Amino acid sequence: MKKTGAWLAVYALEQLGIRYTFGIPGVHNTELYDELNKSEQITPILVTHEGCASFMADAVSRTSDTVGCLAIVPAAGVTHAMSGIGEAYLDGVPMLVISGGIRRDSGRHFQLHDIDQRRLLDGITKAAFLVDRHEDVIETIYRAYDIATAGEPGPAFVELSSNVQLFSGEVADLPKYKKTWKPPAVDDEKIKAAVELIKSSIRPGLYLGWGAREATPAAIELAEFIAAPVATTLQGLSVFPANHPLHTGMGFGASAVPAARKAFDRCDLLIAVGVRFAELATGSYGMTVPENLIHIDINPNVFNKNYPARVAIESDASCGLRALVEALKGSGAKSREASDLEQTIKSEKENFFASWTKKPSEKLVSPGIFFRQLRARLANDAYLVVDDGNHTFLAVEQFPVHRSKHFISPTDFNCMGYSVPAAIGVKLTHPDKQVVAIVGDGAFMMTGLEIITATTHGLGVIFCVFHDGELAQISQFQQIPLNRKTCTVLGDINLKGLAEATGAAFVAMENDSEVGDALDEAMKISLSGRPVIIDVKVDYSRKTEFTNGVVKTNLARFPLGEKIRFIGRAIKRHVLG
Repeated sequence: MKKTGAWLAVYALEQLGIRYTFGIPGVHNTELYDELNKSEQITPILVTHEGCASFMADAVSRTSDTVGCLAIVPAAGVTHAMSGIGEAYLDGVPMLVISGGIRRDSGRHFQLHDIDQRRLLDGITKAAFLVDRHEDVIETIYRAYDIATAGEPGPAFVELSSNVQLFSGEVADLPKYKKTWKPPAVDDEKIKAAVELIKSSIRPGLYLGWGAREATPAAIELAEFIAAPVATTLQGLSVFPANHPLHTGMGFGASAVPAARKAFDRCDLLIAVGVRFAELATGSYGMTVPENLIHIDINPNVFNKNYPARVAIESDASCGLRALVEALKGSGAKSREASDLEQTIKSEKENFFASWTKKPSEKLVSPGIFFRQLRARLANDAYLVVDDGNHTFLAVEQFPVHRSKHFISPTDFNCMGYSVPAAIGVKLTHPDKQVVAIVGDGAFMMTGLEIITATTHGLGVIFCVFHDGELAQISQFQQIPLNRKTCTVLGDINLKGLAEATGAAFVAMENDSEVGDALDEAMKISLSGRPVIIDVKVDYSRKTEFTNGVVKTNLARFPLGEKIRFIGRAIKRHVLG
């Protein structure tokens, strides 16, 4: 049979269950977009910038049962999208990137967008393919999808030559997609070794990352059986419910909240699942990890990188945790009592939250009061999408998340500008759920115009802009040791004007007395399908536990002479100005 490459590509995407593509049409993918327009399953979403397209696709993959897909032009479209592609790569998020390409049949040189895209993307994709034959279109897209979703997920890229898209070519058949990858079998001997370590431990702890996002039931069962406090990474914040009495928060080192620090004090065994012990999650590697470390991960390359494992188990998190729970219970081990531990965690959380809410402000919005009021108004299955900045760690420390995959953030690539488009992607795939984005004004300026896409599609996302006129996280890191704010003070954006420009509603939130009413108004408006921008005049005067901990941790590592120099300079500048 004869089919165009564009038709074949859309057929393949339909077989994979793709529901949306994100991107901008151009001369090198016009035929692809024409076929997408005919699809009854796939809706192509026009964006204002391909970087936003990749953030939307990332969010779709993180929060739904389908994989986010880009349909972009080559060269500039790819470089624009690379921020989100890189985020997905370092954060372990599957993504399918379909790009147009130059004609390969003309014999012409120096064509428009003529660049080696596979070379360009080397290092931020799991694989990149060039398709210049019709018979390769379907199988290549299937292969890219398999690679993107297998093992530790990530983005895979397919370039479709313009001539393949444009013209008809012979294909033998139209194969259906069949999943071929299976997770590795769990090593029983390593599970037995892990069980023996657990049985001999006195104060075990559980540390969960994004890789454990589908393993929440098994994690709860294990934590309750061995009476272990549970900490998470930043990206994995949602994988263990915050309203569980054994949940402590992000991390457990110097940059963690008091409940985590106390609960993990003298921890003699750590079970780490779906984590890489990366810089942010560990507070600049400031956590003390015991020698008895059981590390479970689908990617064996993460083992022994920052902390040596006593037992390293290559496994899918759900399979590994389930095998561990069953082997532990089958070994004759008795369940442990956790009431004292639970009481410690509860009281420390209550004291910490109270310290952020006891003095309402008449001039600004207190983060503790804001997040308490927001949590009270959101359902357990609401989605919170945060950006990169000071607000990220305030949300981590102040907002309890109750469902896995219902809190997402840019983590290891740590890209500003993520949350506005990502929240739009979440709302597209979960139109009946509450979706709230928390974003600093600096990050908002990068992608805020994308709200027009939410308006166009009738998506009632609430965008809470923490408005302080600075790049707050870096500004604080400058202010503490340097008493300077170099290139971190922003121009004062008129958020009401931007709301009018994008068709969003605008709500002002000037101080603590306005928090409740402002949130109620925004939520009422969002139910009509209209996006809402809340201008939150936030009080950043109190630093997060994360900021304080990271500063102390890094300073402690300096050589003595440099430490004295830095401390001396800080004292001098804070005293003399």
